[in-house]
Amino acid sequence: MLVLLFRLLSFLPLPLLHLLGSALGWLVYLASPSYRRRMRANLEAAGLGRELSRAVAESGKAIVELPFVWCARPERVARHATDENWEHVQAVLDSGRGIVFLTPHLGCFEITAQQIALRTPLTVMYRPPKQAALKPLIEGARARHNLHLAPANLSGVRILAKTLKKGQPIGLLPDQVPQQGEGVWAPFFGRSAYTMTLPAKLAQMGDAAVILVYAERLAAGKGFVVRFVPFEGELSGTAAEQAGAINRAMEQLIARCPSQYFWSYNRYKQPDGVAAPEARAQA
Repeated sequence: MLVLLFRLLSFLPLPLLHLLGSALGWLVYLASPSYRRRMRANLEAAGLGRELSRAVAESGKAIVELPFVWCARPERVARHATDENWEHVQAVLDSGRGIVFLTPHLGCFEITAQQIALRTPLTVMYRPPKQAALKPLIEGARARHNLHLAPANLSGVRILAKTLKKGQPIGLLPDQVPQQGEGVWAPFFGRSAYTMTLPAKLAQMGDAAVILVYAERLAAGKGFVVRFVPFEGELSGTAAEQAGAINRAMEQLIARCPSQYFWSYNRYKQPDGVAAPEARAQA
């Protein structure tokens, strides 16, 4: 039923989907006290409380545009996206080095992998959704031409490492909360966030370039601009220092269009079995 609904919605024009998304964003915000508290707390902690109204609408757009991104014909989706600074990516590809693309939950992050795969094969780490009904939708959307999936486990990490050593690109979402033993505590907008260490490890293991990418959502449903940004941080020092460098890069990226970050995401979650930084300091 959900698959059918998404496929039907995918035929609607993107401007209409974004209009419906804005309404949905406000409906969820007003109806869910926990959602409302988390979004406001995250924005205010980042010093971005002024973005609240826009963030509420943009979060709804991020949900309602998914049928279009996942289910519409790839050529139709591609017509609504333009790339910025692809020449930097192409120069790295031409050099034979692998690339670690880092995409935060910013803008239409689901479209970035599709855009990259139009030009070069890409392997992305994939964690199955908790809702079983979403699995065929997501897997079908993410396993398109030139786009390959690696499971979020040790087997998947090996696949990503081998891909990089072949000089081919991979993609990760660096602001996902990792599981116990897969992350370290690092600052993110002034608060400690359990942050994955995998991106830095893979980049160093494969001597790969790190490139940040996000898809800014244009007003009035006019599409998306997929922006490729060189990573200018240093992946040296301890795992915590490396994670901190990546988090700072994510902050700079988010500052470009702060209302389009997924502020309702529980970025500061404490995974099971992981001690909070305050508890570790007292031990």
